[in-house]
Amino acid sequence: MSSSVQAEPAVAEVIVYGTARCPYCVRARSLLESKGIDYQDIRLEEHPERRQEMERLSKRRTVPQIFIDGVHIGGCDELYELEYAGELDSALHIT
Repeated sequence: MSSSVQAEPAVAEVIVYGTARCPYCVRARSLLESKGIDYQDIRLEEHPERRQEMERLSKRRTVPQIFIDGVHIGGCDELYELEYAGELDSALHIT
């Protein structure tokens, strides 16, 4: 008798470029934290050299800029749009 066990997909890798005081950055982090998602938090005021990297990858200058599994999803508004559409949990590989 063989049983098949399906492995849970790994939780998505999430990167947030932002600042500590930006209200949109705080709101985006809050949503991710409410879902128990660990994320790489790149604070541009602490690492100003990473701003060029963010702009190159996102083609945007505003914060936050959020990436899920290497895919640029946009900023806070786009993160919440995914949530309201019921697509964020799937993108984050959570059930």
